[in-house]
Amino acid sequence: MADSEGPNRQTSAASRAADALAGGGLVIMPTETVYGLAADAANAAAVARLYLAKRRPAFNPLIAHVTGLALAARVARLDARAIGLAEAFWPGPLTIVAPVGEDGLVCDLARAGLDTVAVRSPRHPAALALLEAFGGPIVAPSANRSGRPSPTTFADAVAETGNAAQAAIDGGRCEIGLESTVVALLDGPPRLLRPGAVTREALEAVIGPLAAAHLDAKRSPGRATRHYAPDASLRLAARASKRGEAFLAFGPSAPGPMVFNLSPSADLAEAAANLFSFLRAADALAPVAIAVAEIPRTGLGEAINDRLERAAGHVG
Repeated sequence: MADSEGPNRQTSAASRAADALAGGGLVIMPTETVYGLAADAANAAAVARLYLAKRRPAFNPLIAHVTGLALAARVARLDARAIGLAEAFWPGPLTIVAPVGEDGLVCDLARAGLDTVAVRSPRHPAALALLEAFGGPIVAPSANRSGRPSPTTFADAVAETGNAAQAAIDGGRCEIGLESTVVALLDGPPRLLRPGAVTREALEAVIGPLAAAHLDAKRSPGRATRHYAPDASLRLAARASKRGEAFLAFGPSAPGPMVFNLSPSADLAEAAANLFSFLRAADALAPVAIAVAEIPRTGLGEAINDRLERAAGHVG
């Protein structure tokens, strides 16, 4: 089922995966953020199978992935702010929530019945090759069972949802390791719905101050109270582990049998890239709990803390 990414195989892998999507099938797809489980955005039956494979609540909207601004402008009604952000950060890890377009390219089920749609253009070459081969928008939520840590390696994606996929593309380890930033551009001020690799500071440099998510949060993927969660409970802002706990360290720390250091040099980008895979590794040891060191809340740290707090069930 798997196709490895490479200079001589990427086109054929994308073609086979596009054929699977056109036939209503599901495809494991790499992106620069996390691996996605992809379906034809316009095919409600395929989207229903995707929800079933992920065990995902149908009220949670999906992101439509597109080749670029031209297709995005058919999927959504983009204002000047949206176009400015797309030009600044696409292809890349930014999702824009905007009023749905009139072309019907993203079905009601994928939008959770909302009059808005989430859209982004990924920058992973295998994802772009698949989008080009398919010729339309693809919904591709993270390729994990709903609520579980998102997969950042091909092996983890296959372990989570591979039995539901008709094709799979191995794009290597994901570069970023956190889901995309989501910003809503509707009536009123822009709102940050989900932090990610495109930071609040970078967004505000383009479109000005961001308001709190407030009621628009329902329009964003990944906002369930307990999300990205391992089976073990999480204890956040820990100075050290207790007996029976695994420990996700950050910065210089002593090694140990259940210690996973997100970044010995306290680099937030390295910590983000390691977060989900280390959560999975710690969870596989079946400890009493997983303790997590305090992570700074500046820059990319805002997104890391958001994922950790949702994994621990601390936010709604």
